[in-house]
Amino acid sequence: MVNPLWRNTEIRKQLKIVSKELSPDLVLTNATYLHGIFKKWMNGNIWIDGDRIVYAGQDMPKIDETTEVVDVSGKWIVPGYIEPHVHPYQLYNPQQFADYAAQGGTTGFISDNLPLFLALENEKAFTFLDRMAELPFTFYWWTRFDSQTELVGEDQKFTSKAVGEWLERPDVILGGELTGWPKLLAGDDQMLYWIQKAKISLKKIEGHFPGASEKTLARMKLLGADGDHEAMTVDEVETRLLHGYGVTLRHSSIRPDLPELLAGIVERELNVFDKLMMTTDGSTPVFHKDGVMDMCIQIALDAGVPAIDAYMMASYNVARYYNLTSLHGLIATGRYADLNILDAIDNPVPSGVISKGVWLKRDGEKVRSLDEVDWSVLPELDLEFELTDDDFQFSMPFGVEMVNDVITKPYSVSVDTNVERLSKEHSESFLMLLDKNGKWRVNTLIKGFATEVDGFASSYTNTGDIVLIGKSRQDMWQAFEEMKRLKGGIVLVEDGETICQLPLPIGGIMSDLPMESLMEQESKLKDALKARGYEHGDAVYTLLFLMATHLPYVRITQKGIYDVMNKTILFPAFMRGQ
Repeated sequence: MVNPLWRNTEIRKQLKIVSKELSPDLVLTNATYLHGIFKKWMNGNIWIDGDRIVYAGQDMPKIDETTEVVDVSGKWIVPGYIEPHVHPYQLYNPQQFADYAAQGGTTGFISDNLPLFLALENEKAFTFLDRMAELPFTFYWWTRFDSQTELVGEDQKFTSKAVGEWLERPDVILGGELTGWPKLLAGDDQMLYWIQKAKISLKKIEGHFPGASEKTLARMKLLGADGDHEAMTVDEVETRLLHGYGVTLRHSSIRPDLPELLAGIVERELNVFDKLMMTTDGSTPVFHKDGVMDMCIQIALDAGVPAIDAYMMASYNVARYYNLTSLHGLIATGRYADLNILDAIDNPVPSGVISKGVWLKRDGEKVRSLDEVDWSVLPELDLEFELTDDDFQFSMPFGVEMVNDVITKPYSVSVDTNVERLSKEHSESFLMLLDKNGKWRVNTLIKGFATEVDGFASSYTNTGDIVLIGKSRQDMWQAFEEMKRLKGGIVLVEDGETICQLPLPIGGIMSDLPMESLMEQESKLKDALKARGYEHGDAVYTLLFLMATHLPYVRITQKGIYDVMNKTILFPAFMRGQ
């Protein structure tokens, strides 16, 4: 992998810059900058050579014709923001999301590896990670210990060798998130072994404990969990802090909790801001119209959080928690040159962004995009099979009912399913989960998705398998064919005509468009679904979590319809024989 440190020759050069034998590449003079250790604004000059701060203090370096000198009088300099819990595959891809986030000052991600882990052999995945590390942006990763669904052949995929190789990488700094923690509590020694392996290497373990009791939190702490991002009330924040958890406050498209949580913390006068972090937790594209970590900082400022604390929650606190302060979160000698230049303390959207010593934004304008990434490492979604009339058999005695956009419970089917088209007088629709390799399918009904969606197909799911939903068998089939032609995407069909489509050509799960264009496509799709009766919060998350067994009560999975509470397959998948 790309070594995150500096070569000996580079360090020797940096020493000569400090002794004024050589000149740095860039000097920010008359800087007022935030120092995370003193928790105060300092005045001085910041010397940058390559991607590193070689000095920050009162002195000035040797200046020659190669040195760029920028007077930042009247500005406020803060460390680049770090997003500590990123799922960079929510229709967007990691490169395009990073490129967008950087313009708002977020210059570092700690990212989920699950789609890479499921789609690629480790060697190919690591080649991709190495390419991402070459960009003027910081990528760290976490490795999963479970698939968060009932995955066919999971024990062959999640092996100690495969997971262990991820844990051995220095840019993989934590394990989790522990969506499969009930298995751990029930005695899964393999998961406990991986946790132990991570802890020996001083890596963190991130939990996933929504609504967990104090006793559960205590047990999970004993099993090795270090942090959790699922607190939904101030009381839950306090309980996690009481047991020594690192607490990341969430503001996402399905859980926009941050304003209420911070208002409660301020109201209770809890002096805990230096123990808190913030995340957007894999929000869908449109949610990010107001930014990424810059949006979270603004929410903190609006809630009455002191400005220094608000900025540190998105920089130094993250670096300190993950043992990264020697490289990130601090404007001081030896750190990566990740700097945001602010016009005012109360406006966290920077007018200038320097990431690893490279200007990405200057004087309010984007001056550089992150280089494109070669996505050929991910296999195309090439559906080499045909649907048949036999695939559209829906005789299940019960279906799944949407409680909200992500929670589904069982219900007894009472409508006649032996029809070509279901009535639009009710909210029940045909539902099929289809293996992307054409080997199996799971058919049932879904209640509460929409009243007037005729045909809907999506390759955007937890595992990249195909979801078909609709009132009309023929329109569902047509949507599948259009999605197949696109080699992945989300397609809405009505009366044989394509109403809306969102192509996902990267592995069938990610777009190759810039964020702004992707937001337009997502908005059109969601507007079209809303007009046809979708009444929940985020349809994209509905697709993602239909298979997710870390949520109650029943899930549709590769193995069949799964009872989460009793951990049993209620009806197995049907093998198609192809």
